[in-house]
Amino acid sequence: MYKAVFIDMDGTLLQKDHTISETNKQVIKKLLDKGVLIVPISARPLHGILPITTQLFPDTIPVVSLNGSYIFLNNEIIYQSHVPLEDVINVQKEIAPYDVSAMYYSQMEWYAEADNAHIQKEQKITDVKIKIQPFDATVKEWQTKHNGPNKILIAGNADLINGIEKTLIDQHGDKLNMSKSKTTYLEVMSLTSSKTKAIEFLLEKYNIKQNEIIAIGDNYNDKEMIEFAGVGVAMGNAPEEIKKVADYITDTNNEDGVAKALHHFFK
Repeated sequence: MYKAVFIDMDGTLLQKDHTISETNKQVIKKLLDKGVLIVPISARPLHGILPITTQLFPDTIPVVSLNGSYIFLNNEIIYQSHVPLEDVINVQKEIAPYDVSAMYYSQMEWYAEADNAHIQKEQKITDVKIKIQPFDATVKEWQTKHNGPNKILIAGNADLINGIEKTLIDQHGDKLNMSKSKTTYLEVMSLTSSKTKAIEFLLEKYNIKQNEIIAIGDNYNDKEMIEFAGVGVAMGNAPEEIKKVADYITDTNNEDGVAKALHHFFK
């Protein structure tokens, strides 16, 4: 019997309109009532998740945000990890010559140097207003608060993002964890942050074994957790690279793929 399910949000649990279907809600609620730990796990910031998850998940269920670098439970942050400021500055220098947008997520705040279409797209899924200010001003703010970004999101043309990903891995792969949440989004975190690291943290907390979990996802930043889980499930809308590492392929996010996978494994 599986004891926990970790479910990505965008492209997985959420439909194209960023809502959870009634079918998905019904199946998840039944499993929650039976005592199965079902955890939403997303690259989104926490303030972009809670307005959706509070409709279905009680406070006693952890919510994993920012690709594993910020975990919320019982109205408290139980885990967080920051990108060291020295590394943040180095990443900013590396990407400065390119036509990309960098967004810096720090706890419940987020920052960018200029407003544009990428920023506006992300703003639509969160109630927290982004702070637009020079990068140096943001660094000074973090220095004053003795913190930094939990995650850097670099958005741009897919080919450009591929090149930047290779460059950053070559230059900083020993210090930073990088993965794409889609072809045009590169996520940069500390080495202690990933969806899989978050799952490992929660497995220890709840005394659940690796082979007792299911992980469901649709994109490149879900690949590691799909490989890690006792059963890894890829959505029907996932790239072929993700489907190849999965144990099971379900339907798309717009056709209740999550509910169908849960029906399959929990009968």
